[in-house]
Amino acid sequence: MVDAAVVGSIGPGVLVLLGVAENDQRADSLYLAEKITRLRIFPDENDKMNRSLKEIGGEMMVVSQFTLLGDCKKGRRPSFVHAAEPQKANELYECFVNRVFDMGIKVRTGQFRAIMEVSLINDGPVTLILESK
Repeated sequence: MVDAAVVGSIGPGVLVLLGVAENDQRADSLYLAEKITRLRIFPDENDKMNRSLKEIGGEMMVVSQFTLLGDCKKGRRPSFVHAAEPQKANELYECFVNRVFDMGIKVRTGQFRAIMEVSLINDGPVTLILESK
C-alpha cells in the first residue's frame, strides 16, 4: 500500500525485495530475473521442491528496497553508501521487471521510492537471499 491505496497484489508466487547496489549492471538484473524465475522452489506431486514459478503458473511481486543495501558492520546505524543512486536503481529495477514479464510471468510492482506497507502470507518455510556477484 502507498498512501492507503493498494498499488499491486498477486496470488500464489513470490515476493521479491530487490536491492540495487552502486556497482550493479544490467547483466545483474537479467541474471537475477532469470535465476528467480527458474528456481525450483515449489512442491511437486511428491511435496518435493521441484517446480519453478513458471511451471506452477505463479506470479511475482517486485518491491524496490534500497534498505536491503544497509551495511550494519560498524556502529549502530545502517550505512547506505553502497546503494545505487535512484536513477540507476530505477533503471535496473525496471530492467528486472521487464525481463520477468518477457519470460511469461505475471509481475506486479510496488511504487519506486515510495513509503510502502508490504503484506505477505508466507505459505512455506523458505526465505532465500540471492546475489548476482
